[in-house]
Amino acid sequence: MKGKLIVFTAPSGAGKTTLVKHLLKKIDNLAFSVSATTRNRRKKEIDGKDYYFLTKDEFSKKLENGEFLEHQEVYDGNFYGTLIAEVDRLLNMGKHVIFDVDVEGALSIKKYYGDQALTVFVQAPSVEVLRERLTCRNSESPETLEIRIAKANKENQYASKFDKVVLNDVLEVAKADAYRIVKNFLTSSLLNSMAVKQVIVENV
Repeated sequence: MKGKLIVFTAPSGAGKTTLVKHLLKKIDNLAFSVSATTRNRRKKEIDGKDYYFLTKDEFSKKLENGEFLEHQEVYDGNFYGTLIAEVDRLLNMGKHVIFDVDVEGALSIKKYYGDQALTVFVQAPSVEVLRERLTCRNSESPETLEIRIAKANKENQYASKFDKVVLNDVLEVAKADAYRIVKNFLTSSLLNSMAVKQVIVENV
C-alpha cells in the first residue's frame, strides 16, 4: 500500500511540533520529513536528522531545479523547505510521512498530493494564550513577538482550508485528538485497500 502523508501546521506557539513528536512515538511506520534550511547549525543538531543544512547558494540551485515541494523565507532572512527527494525516500521505504510546516507549505503539499495527504491545523484557544506561550519561550524580542502574533492572526483565517482542526488548549486532550484523527486516516486507507482486494478476489 502506498504511504500516506500527514501535514501538521499552526501559528508559532500553538504546539504543532509537540503533537508531531507525540505521534512519532505512538504510531508505527510513521517517519518525519526532515526539512532543508540555510540557517546555521546549532549545537547538538545533526545534519540529515534535525535539518539538511544548506548554503544559500545550494538552496537557490535546488529551488531553480524544482527540487522543493514547498519553501519559505522566515524573519531572519533564512530559507526553509521540503525536498521532494526526502519525501520520495521515505515513501519508497514504505513509510507514512509526517510534516511540521507553516500554513502556506501545508497547502502546497496538499495541492501536490491531494487525497494522499491529510492536513491538520493546530489552533491555540486564543491569541492571548499564544502570546503568553511565545513570551514564556524567552526566545523572542518584542519586535519578533509582534511579527509572530501578526502572522498568527493571518494564519488563523486559513483554518477552514484544512482537513482537520485540533484545538490545543489542554495538551493531553490535543494529543488524544491528534492521535485519533491520524489513526483514522491511516486505518481508513488500509480498510479501503483491503475492500478493493476483496472485491477483486470475489470477481475472479
